[in-house]
Amino acid sequence: MKEKVMLVVVDFKRSDGWPVSDVVKEMEELVLAGTGEVVAHVICPIDKPTANYLIGKGKVEEIALLCSAQNAQTVIFSHDLKGSQQRNLEEMFKVKTIDRTQLILDIFARRAKSQEGKLQVELAQLEYLLPRLVGQGDALSRLGGGIGTLGPGETKLETDRRRISSRIDRLKQDLKELSNRQAMKRKKRKDHHIPNISLIGYTNAGKSTLLNRLTASHQPTQDGLFTTLDSLSRQLVLPNQQKVVVSDTVGFIHDLPHHLIESFKTTLEEVQEADLLLHVLDVSHPNFRQLEEAVKSVLKELNAFDKPTIVVLNKIDQLPDKDLLKGFKKNFEHAVAVSALTGENSGQLIEKITELLAENLIDIDVKIPISRMDLVNLLHSQGQVHSIQYLSNFIHVVATVPTQMASKFTIFKKA
Repeated sequence: MKEKVMLVVVDFKRSDGWPVSDVVKEMEELVLAGTGEVVAHVICPIDKPTANYLIGKGKVEEIALLCSAQNAQTVIFSHDLKGSQQRNLEEMFKVKTIDRTQLILDIFARRAKSQEGKLQVELAQLEYLLPRLVGQGDALSRLGGGIGTLGPGETKLETDRRRISSRIDRLKQDLKELSNRQAMKRKKRKDHHIPNISLIGYTNAGKSTLLNRLTASHQPTQDGLFTTLDSLSRQLVLPNQQKVVVSDTVGFIHDLPHHLIESFKTTLEEVQEADLLLHVLDVSHPNFRQLEEAVKSVLKELNAFDKPTIVVLNKIDQLPDKDLLKGFKKNFEHAVAVSALTGENSGQLIEKITELLAENLIDIDVKIPISRMDLVNLLHSQGQVHSIQYLSNFIHVVATVPTQMASKFTIFKKA
């Protein structure tokens, strides 16, 4: 049975371009992704937060009555709560009270499958919990007198803090080791001159569906927020025979908490190290401009804002008027309108990828000594061989290769 949820949307007279109605809708989708059911929502316009409840006491009392009437089991705030505010609100509502970040973390915990994903989620949860330990009730009160209690008088709270801090350090170390292994894989790809393409976008923009479409993969997909959490990479061979790796990762969301970005740094390194970004944008969404800005905001935090990017205007099969696409495209330097679901225009996207990555390719015309078959094999494996002629003392090859690899053949250039 789904958990009955009361939503409290805090409206600070928003200046970020997000209408309250959109915030409500996204919160409802997040609750659904967290296997809950919204029984009612309350919008609380406020000028500034209050110390005790975040919102005014009168509104708190109103919500308490509504919770009772609706048999709500959980109250979820759209804005982060301090530990003391959360405590005070639970006392008033008499039901579990959490905030948007806790809800997102719960969804992440349900969706994480890989070791890396689980470690990142646990780290994010503990870093969220640590500053909120103060005053968590009798369980954290000072130990009573008697045998075993003499000494510095350490509190249960301090013990919990030390244990959590120790676990956080261990998780960071484990993730650092994973990050080093991932870095070695990326270095190996770079040594083989294999470009990396990273799929980015707002959650539920269709990144996983596009990965399946481009690489003929069969990863499970579904309509919902944060359905993909773990990083996933697949190989794609472009029409010019250039091999690339396409990586999918966790979707972004409006006002993504900074510590989540920090905790998921290992996964998001794929974005930072990518040679090309595919920004998948749900063009059928009525406010897709705001979704685009939310993604750009996260890219800035990752120092990946200036990377070469193709904007993939996805879900055109759900667009009532496709004539709008011409106007949409004018706003981007490189844009392709597609339907990842039906495959419409996917060929155009591959052509655009090939075109942009071709800027890192160069044509060579070389005479390779017959004793250097290793270089001929290299051309076949990492370049595109256009013609090859075996002669008595050398092999004449015309090929296209990654620019970084061309230096290996400089001394063999045909006179």
